[in-house]
Amino acid sequence: MRSFLKKEVVIEKEVSTEYEIARILSKHPNKTVFFENVKGYDFKVVGNLCPSRERLCFALNTSKENFISTVLKALKSPLEPEIVGKHEFKEKKSSLDELPILRHFREDAGKYITSGVVIAKDKEHGRNASIHRLLVLSKNKLAIRLCERDLYRYYKKAEREGKPLEIAIAIGLHPAILFSAAFSYSIDFDELSLASSLMNKPLELVECETVEIEVPKESEIVIEGKILPEVREWEGPFLDITGTFDIKRKQPIIEVTNIMHRRNAIYHALLPAGEEHKLLMGMPQEPRIFEAVQKVTNVKNVCLTKGGCNWLHGVIAIRKISEGDGKNAIIAALAAHPSMKHVIIVDDDIDIFDINKVEYAVATRFQGDKDLVIIKGAKGSSLDPSSGKGNTTTKLGFDATRK
Repeated sequence: MRSFLKKEVVIEKEVSTEYEIARILSKHPNKTVFFENVKGYDFKVVGNLCPSRERLCFALNTSKENFISTVLKALKSPLEPEIVGKHEFKEKKSSLDELPILRHFREDAGKYITSGVVIAKDKEHGRNASIHRLLVLSKNKLAIRLCERDLYRYYKKAEREGKPLEIAIAIGLHPAILFSAAFSYSIDFDELSLASSLMNKPLELVECETVEIEVPKESEIVIEGKILPEVREWEGPFLDITGTFDIKRKQPIIEVTNIMHRRNAIYHALLPAGEEHKLLMGMPQEPRIFEAVQKVTNVKNVCLTKGGCNWLHGVIAIRKISEGDGKNAIIAALAAHPSMKHVIIVDDDIDIFDINKVEYAVATRFQGDKDLVIIKGAKGSSLDPSSGKGNTTTKLGFDATRK
């Protein structure tokens, strides 16, 4: 992270982790903010590490135009990380209370770790790295929001055996690692090998102390622990990418066994519903949508839009081969990213990153009675506050291609 960090706004005055840092980050949505003096803590704090699509693409050694091809190439040629021995973290903490974990919004359930990459292992499927929000319950306990993806399956398998699942939480990482941890592929795929490929060198890992897990050597902070079987606590509300609050749920509990950090460690604060949060959540979906649409037509590029919270709205450029390609692209895209509610298909002469150009295509190439695809009663996103019971929604596809 330190090699990538760009201090665009430096706050030298003393600031509080209670709302104040979150408020300052929200006032500078497109700039990296560095906090020199955090009240009550011996850590520096950085936020908005990747506040734009261009900045995240720079971290991945690519451009926004070549982003998808870069990621797909890395997926096809992953690099195995290297375990280089024991950790060299010089400092320890005895309690989560000693970390500058933020309280972001008044309606939040409490203090949340939002940038932690949770690393776990499974004998059958190997290593998994993923990002989860973590609610501080006490000095050594966290509630973890587990969606039904890979880590959830690892945990349920351990729980059926009556065992805790060992994990490590790495905080303060290069954006390529954050992006890779947010990427959903197959359960057997090691996300850290994708990070290695994107960084053009094997990622160096070190062994933890109290769990049999390896973490990136350059992590700023590492929290070791285990997800306990058959134990649940209430988690939420939490402000998510749509700027609205996710609901309360009973979620699994992490018992912390060790906390280590580098000297003069920097804590990465990822602002909920901020630009960084939306990009890290949305951009990993774009290569998956691209691959799905590629099966039905000649796709050129994909973008989940800022106005749609990088989650609910998409624009896709295709080079039509025959009539009907636009509608096929709509169906493929909505199936590839089930949370997407509205998708616009345009010709490849339209810059999908320029919303005015996209609107022009809709204005001049789209007729509602012929080019609109309506799918009623579909499963949508739990983050869409307008969705119905069971997150059902009506999905729309706009074929704004030339006839």
